[in-house]
Amino acid sequence: QVQLVESGGGLVQAGGSLRLSCAASGTIFSINAMGWYRQAPGKQRELVAAITKGGSTNYADSVKGRFTISRDSDKNTVYLQMNSLKPEDTAVYYCNVKRPFGLGELDYWGQGTQVTVSS
Repeated sequence: QVQLVESGGGLVQAGGSLRLSCAASGTIFSINAMGWYRQAPGKQRELVAAITKGGSTNYADSVKGRFTISRDSDKNTVYLQMNSLKPEDTAVYYCNVKRPFGLGELDYWGQGTQVTVSS
């Protein structure tokens, strides 16, 4: 099992910044990737950014150039630095960890942290 604890959400004005953190604990000897997803009211959960154990990153087009994902492997923590925030970034942000399982992967999710951007 993997437990994920998120922090760093909150209320910020448009143009501001926030930094999300997600610390993983438990059976974490093998993690393929860590990332952040978000879900706004009435919308599906979507990938925001992800980083593999090799350090490769992937971003949603809507956040490229504004958000940066990073990972501290020693602390099993993933961060999401969010700059130039827009009202449309308002959502619940979820930390995600992917572990290998057989021929596939298992997904683990954090409890979610609210990010609200006011105009």
